[in-house]
Amino acid sequence: MLVKYGPNKTIVRLVVMLSWPIILLGKRLSSYPVLKHIINPFFKYPQNEVTAVPINVAIAPPDSVSLPVEVLVEVVNRVHTIFILDECICRGLMHCKNHPVTIGCMALGEASLTIHPSHGHRATSEEAIAHINKAAQAGLVANVAHVWIDPVAFFSVPFYKLMFICFCDDCRCLYRKHMKKRGENLNKAYKKLPGVSVVINHDICNGCGVCAEQCFVAAIDMKDGSPVIGSDCKGCGRCVQACPVHAVHMHFEDKSTLVKNLVERINAVADIGLQ
Repeated sequence: MLVKYGPNKTIVRLVVMLSWPIILLGKRLSSYPVLKHIINPFFKYPQNEVTAVPINVAIAPPDSVSLPVEVLVEVVNRVHTIFILDECICRGLMHCKNHPVTIGCMALGEASLTIHPSHGHRATSEEAIAHINKAAQAGLVANVAHVWIDPVAFFSVPFYKLMFICFCDDCRCLYRKHMKKRGENLNKAYKKLPGVSVVINHDICNGCGVCAEQCFVAAIDMKDGSPVIGSDCKGCGRCVQACPVHAVHMHFEDKSTLVKNLVERINAVADIGLQ
C-alpha cells in the first residue's frame, strides 16, 4: 500500500461533520416521489446493512450477562483483528450528553488495520468484550454495520474486509436519526436480527403510547388505545426501555441460533475472518 493509514481523527471528524447534513437530508427525502429514485441507490444492499443487537435490554438478573451481549461476545471471539475507537464521533460532534462519548465503535476485520492510531487502538478480544459490556451498561444499542460511509471516512480498504459494531443512542446517531419516513432501500438496510421478537403484555399495558412515540422507525401503531407492533420493527429494544409499566418484552431464540444468524448475515456482505 502507498499509504499505511487513513486520515487522522481531526480530518475524519471534519468529513463526518460536512457530510452529516447531506446524509440526513438524503434519508429525509428517500421516500419522496422522483427524488427516491436518485437517493435510494445510495442506501442499497450490500453496500448498506445494519443489524440491531439489543444489548441495551436487561433480560437477566443484575451482574449477569444478557443473551444479546453473549452473541456479540461470540462474534468478537471469532475475529482476529479488532480496533476500538476511543470516541463516538456522532455523540462527540453533536455534543450529546445522554450517553458517554468515550464509548466508541469497534471495527472488525483486516481493513481496520488502516484506521489511523489517533482514533483509538487495536484491541484484544478481552478488551472488546469489556467494551461491549460497558456499552450495554450505558443502555446503548449495538448496530452491526457494513455501510459505505465508514470506509469513505476512515479510508479503510478493502470495504469487504470491514465491519463495524457501533454503540448507538437516539440522540445523534447517524444510523437511527430520521428513519420514521424513509425510502424502501433504507428500510431494508436496517434489519432485525432473526430470532429476536418484541412482545407486548396487554394485561399490563396502560395504553400510554410511549412505545409508539419512542420507536425510531414508527413500527408501533396505537389501535383502539393499544400498541400494535408492525413488520418494520427492527428489534432494537428501545420500546422495552421506554415502557413505564414494563409491559414490553423481548423474546430470543437460543444463543447458538442467534450467533448463527448474525454470522451468516455478516458473512453475506463482508469477509472479516469470522470462523
